Amino acid sequence: MTELPENMFAVIQKFSGYSGRMEGPQIAHAGDYLEAATLPLPVPSDSQVLIKLRASSVNPSDLHFIKGEYGQPRVKGAPAGFEGCGDVVLTGAKAAHLAGKRVAFVAASSGAWAEYVLAEAMICIPLHPDLSDDDGSAQIVNPLTAMGMIDIAEKAGDALVISAATSQLGKLMIGLAKDKGLKVIALVRRENAVDPLLKMGAAEVVVTTSPDFADHFEKASRSLKPRVFLDAVCDQISETVFTLMPNRARWVCYGKLSTEAPVMTQMGQFTFMAKQIEGFWLTNWMQEIAPADLMAIIKDVQTRFMDGRWHTDVSTHLKLDQVIEGLAEALKTPDGKVIITP
Repeated sequence: MTELPENMFAVIQKFSGYSGRMEGPQIAHAGDYLEAATLPLPVPSDSQVLIKLRASSVNPSDLHFIKGEYGQPRVKGAPAGFEGCGDVVLTGAKAAHLAGKRVAFVAASSGAWAEYVLAEAMICIPLHPDLSDDDGSAQIVNPLTAMGMIDIAEKAGDALVISAATSQLGKLMIGLAKDKGLKVIALVRRENAVDPLLKMGAAEVVVTTSPDFADHFEKASRSLKPRVFLDAVCDQISETVFTLMPNRARWVCYGKLSTEAPVMTQMGQFTFMAKQIEGFWLTNWMQEIAPADLMAIIKDVQTRFMDGRWHTDVSTHLKLDQVIEGLAEALKTPDGKVIITP
């Protein structure tokens, strides 16, 4: 095994804890929250592995986190970044089975935006040799969330609503829903997104910035009768969509792309139409599902990427030492992932 260095380059957090604000996953400059640093190489515990980074995908949750808006507190001086892929170069006593393997991971105490990363062995996924590093860096957060939420929708009926449908996760869910014979009403902000999503398999695409969006959605809802709304935006438009859905509709909130706090205008629907609002967090879902079922889902995810049904749309590749100056600008490109590499 190659001799490991004593130190590593990392992009670390400037602050601890929560900010007390909810401004959404947008940043004007990464340097407001992050700084470059040289850190001692982390050492894995018995249950952990040390991974040499190949690639890390940037998700909205990463941006909420560095801004102190996520459901977990920041740790000042710790590397940022949740998800990526790389090669296991050192293992704890209980993780020797992963030695030398290329894995997808969710970072533990030492985040993904660093040359070396700590991760719990139990949530590392060995990657098939035919899977690219770009796809490997985005194997957990979006694909498994898509699997979990489409499972919720499928159990509730044959139609559903998806917001932020041009996002990487939105497109994964549309493809998966099509394969399962489910009808998707996709919500988008731009007119030029309509045709691509229809070609991808959406049954209806509603432009929420259009003056007649509510009428368009109401007609689609009456026709298709969607029972589940998978929502990453959670603003007043979302509330309008929810009120126009049929009896027993469920509003499943899994993100907060909008800074707007929605006002509930139809409280009677909870009593007389049996509607529900709930949240989805991937960590909880992964803990609740049977291990054998989770392994089958993980295998299905990798197969979908390798056979072309799913793919990672990449807008920009950034080097680690470019993150502070370049991340905010890279994030301005819509409908693609920013991938960080060493």
